Amino acid sequence: MTSQDAIPTSHQKALLTTQEFYLLCESGTFRECAKAELLDGEIYTMNAQHRPHVMAKMDLYDAIRDRLNDTGSTLRAVLEATVELDAGNAPEPDIILTSEPYGEGAIPGSSVALIVEISDTTLIMDMGKKQAIYAQAAVAEYWVVDLEGGKLHQMWSVKDDVYLEKRALPFGAKVTCETVGQLAVTLDIGPAYRT
Repeated sequence: MTSQDAIPTSHQKALLTTQEFYLLCESGTFRECAKAELLDGEIYTMNAQHRPHVMAKMDLYDAIRDRLNDTGSTLRAVLEATVELDAGNAPEPDIILTSEPYGEGAIPGSSVALIVEISDTTLIMDMGKKQAIYAQAAVAEYWVVDLEGGKLHQMWSVKDDVYLEKRALPFGAKVTCETVGQLAVTLDIGPAYRT
């Protein structure tokens, strides 16, 4: 080592790109995890999904899919697909509305009209880090279904990397998507889904 070589004075994170993350996924690195996501260059593994989470996700997915079909929308609802937002973010949301469901690789972030996360134990992450990532990627609308709190958090109108418009709706209410025309569903999510 020469006197010109810098000696690190603190620990530094090694952040991954989406391409490096995909290589790890393809090699089977995360096969023992329920799922893995790349958020701000860091890998997050997720817990197994239990019935309240799964059934809330499936019922909301069915309602969204059926409404899209009824209105003749060209958007498709997709479950748990990786969305490549940028070079350091490849989340795997619970429900995605995309104009590009077919093709190779991850769903392009630019094709996403709505992301939905079902939150039973992840509310802080979903309302914090993920909300910031989705806003920075200009995802037009973001919903968080708070199973414990009995409400849906709806966010839209992105400007300067934040959602300017927000509201919370109780389970049983009708939610109208602000960025996808004619998409409105009733939140038929009751006490059976609570964790």
